[in-house]
Amino acid sequence: MSAQLAEWYALFTSLAFWEGILDAFQNLGPLVPIALAALESLIPALPLVAIVTLNVAGHGALWGLLYSWVGTCVGCTIVFLFFRLVFKKAFVRWAERSEKVKKARDWVNGFNPAALFLIAILPFTPSSFVNFAFGISDFAPKKYLLTMYGAKLIMISLLALFGKSCVEALDNPLFIVLAVALILALYAVSVKVRKKNGL
Repeated sequence: MSAQLAEWYALFTSLAFWEGILDAFQNLGPLVPIALAALESLIPALPLVAIVTLNVAGHGALWGLLYSWVGTCVGCTIVFLFFRLVFKKAFVRWAERSEKVKKARDWVNGFNPAALFLIAILPFTPSSFVNFAFGISDFAPKKYLLTMYGAKLIMISLLALFGKSCVEALDNPLFIVLAVALILALYAVSVKVRKKNGL
């Protein structure tokens, strides 16, 4: 068993192993990286940071950024529209019995688009919760989606910078310092803004 673990460790820490995965990933075309980014909106457990990093490593900074942004926007739109068009009516009938839920809906309905934009920029904001909360609210769909598309572009650009730093770190370890510093700074800002806005 220990020999098998040692073998796996050697494999996973081998540069050739990861280069082979990236080469295979690059040959799959745009559909897979777009679908991976879209899935993050549907399955919150998937780490968007890792998905964008993989997209950037496999397709380059520009195309990796573009594929990730398109995928994130597609996933965000699907989840938001599902809750708005399918789930909202049934939920509202149930929610009317709860004062806390009604207060939460009123809070979302009166949300400032500028604050929404700022929250959506941060990669550690729970996007699935935001899509759900605004999906069952009366917040204008067009305003919500356009705000999210713009914010996601900035957020994905920051994550692409992180991904590019990780790729460059294969040749120059100093880039890993930049990558870690960037992700820690984003996390700190994310926590502060989420506390301020009650998320």
